[in-house]
Amino acid sequence: MKWQNGTRDDPVSCREKDRGKFEITARDGQARLGRLHTKHGIVDTPCLLPVINPNIRTIEPREMWDKYGIQALITNSYVIWKHDKLKDEAIKNGVHSLLDYPGMVMTDSGTFQSYVYGDVEVGVEEIVQFQKDIGVDVATMLDVFTRPDMKFSEVESAVMETLDRGQISIETSGDVMLNGPIQGGLFSDLRAISAKEMSKLEFNVHPIGGIVPIMEKQKYKDLAKIMLACKSNLAPNRPVHMFGCGHPMLFPMLIAMGADLFDSAAYVLFARDGRLLTPWGTEKIADIEEWPILMPSITHFSPSDVRKMNKEEKTILLSKYNLEVTLQEMSRCRQAVRDGTIWRLAERRSHEHPALREAFLWLTTNPSKMKMQPLILDEISASKETGKEKGRWEENWDWLVNSQLTPRGGGESWGGNDTLSRPHIDMAKRKILSRWLSRKSGDVVLFHGTSAPWRDKIGDLVERICWLDYELFIQTPIGIVPWGLEDLNPWAHIEGPSWLWDSKPDFNKVQNELEQYGIHNRKVIPVDISDTEDLHKRVFELLGIEPTERNPDDKKRSQIVDKLCVLCNVKQSEAISMCEDATFVMSRTGRIRNVFDSKGEHLFSPRLAEGGISLTVNGARKLHQLRNEKIPQGFSSSKLINHVGKGPAWIVVDDDAAPFVKDGRNVMHGFVIACDEWTRPGETVLVVNSSGELLAIGRSQSTPQEFATFTKGIAVKVREGCP
Repeated sequence: MKWQNGTRDDPVSCREKDRGKFEITARDGQARLGRLHTKHGIVDTPCLLPVINPNIRTIEPREMWDKYGIQALITNSYVIWKHDKLKDEAIKNGVHSLLDYPGMVMTDSGTFQSYVYGDVEVGVEEIVQFQKDIGVDVATMLDVFTRPDMKFSEVESAVMETLDRGQISIETSGDVMLNGPIQGGLFSDLRAISAKEMSKLEFNVHPIGGIVPIMEKQKYKDLAKIMLACKSNLAPNRPVHMFGCGHPMLFPMLIAMGADLFDSAAYVLFARDGRLLTPWGTEKIADIEEWPILMPSITHFSPSDVRKMNKEEKTILLSKYNLEVTLQEMSRCRQAVRDGTIWRLAERRSHEHPALREAFLWLTTNPSKMKMQPLILDEISASKETGKEKGRWEENWDWLVNSQLTPRGGGESWGGNDTLSRPHIDMAKRKILSRWLSRKSGDVVLFHGTSAPWRDKIGDLVERICWLDYELFIQTPIGIVPWGLEDLNPWAHIEGPSWLWDSKPDFNKVQNELEQYGIHNRKVIPVDISDTEDLHKRVFELLGIEPTERNPDDKKRSQIVDKLCVLCNVKQSEAISMCEDATFVMSRTGRIRNVFDSKGEHLFSPRLAEGGISLTVNGARKLHQLRNEKIPQGFSSSKLINHVGKGPAWIVVDDDAAPFVKDGRNVMHGFVIACDEWTRPGETVLVVNSSGELLAIGRSQSTPQEFATFTKGIAVKVREGCP
């Protein structure tokens, strides 16, 4: 978009065949940057849709477009429909002309008015047809609002009625994009059912409805439960809209859980009440002498100046201030997704408000963290009228974890105990615990007392003892890690105070972790490496061995074997065989740069930034030949532990895409016909055709369910074609 003389160019319509499609351009777990294709431009998400009252425009929509770069807004079609003057103009000239706004316009249907006033006068088909007639980009069906005080039977009835209305609304909407709201009150099982059943219908966007009264009472834990229940059961190729959520404090947590669109009139409503929105809560203009955040709208005014203004002037100025703060926090969230730090931002925000902290702790520290059990429609009657959750309902933590990209570049900032509950750290642990296998039967040597890089401090020592029957581990603030993975993130790059590394091993905790690694009933020999003076002598005496010179390639082979097992899912015996006669090219800092086989073919290149490993075409061919599994069919997903040693996941593309992929082009959504059950975003994958022929190596950008549903965007970033 370009600005000239304070006026922004009008948006360009998306391609006709792309209208209504949604694509992901970047992700951080479930958080995602996306693009929603509409007739009035391609909207970048996550974003805020300010609510515009067509009768009272505190900030003009055109100013929102020209000054603030807002790509989309929402107004109420029921309000327009009820006022003859607005209705006549909208039908004659369209809603964009009525509002003087060139970007995407979404409209609500009157459902919220039914919650506030008790009923609406318009019919299900009538309101959708009206939205179609006035040219909205995204219309909303007339769903049935579910209040948090409603009984189970009442909410169940509302969910079923909304489903019935959904199909009628779709048939009426024609080619207009349509919102399919998710209802269910405080009942997580009903929310899950609503999400699953609405996903089966041909909606374009799924708002999560009925959350305004929950947010008004600051019941953010209930909001997190609702979000998790809905989002984990919705079709991932459709953006999720948080209906009525516009407080910036809530953005990081909800975006981290997968929210894409937000709308609210809070920027105006709070301004009318003399309140300021901030990322940490709300401030009253009557109580402050300094601005909590400096924004363009108030640079020439002090809070005292604003208090002296008349009601209208004050409301306009504070509305602009609130809007600017809200947009700033949204921008901050988008950058955090790009940087891979959205969860850390959510952590920090959770400390700003006790109700938000409660929600965050429920999400991250609930001891059950069990996968949500599937529910079917005839099962919901078991808890009718009780107002209680079914016993087998648990939060779907797996759904959050399985979308995480690991290993990641950059440092891992220490945030106290919250650090241990970050989903990407959980995912990294799941990979290593399920895929790494001990190759020794002797005692465990546990190095502790200092931070990475450990190879610089004890690398030569490890070369001299790695051939012995000792399993070598390193203690880190987030757990112990095998020596072969000593440079792997997040263990290798934890940024925090020095005391994190000074603590002595907690042997009960260490034994528990060793058991998770499959190591039982072994003696743990702690070695403090905070002081390296005479370290070799001390270790040799501790282990009762004589100093000997060994082939340094033994340690290198061990590291590559461990990385092939953990990061490429290679069977340990096959990884050992591949590395048996390997030769190595080293960096100036003593790290492995390239791995060659006995014939001089380049197989692998460890990634120095985060400790990962990249396959060459030769390496990919060797792993492709080792596969014993059938060509995948469909898009099922299951736990990593069920597929240990089966190799990198295969992504099967159709015959039309095969020549382009083989030539090194990215795999696009819509051309993937199957994938392995252990496919995860960010992992190295092998792209094959329907006959299993290797076409390319790349990094998956998607989960199996995303492969199954998306038709727009990059599915696999191809590193190299395999001609």
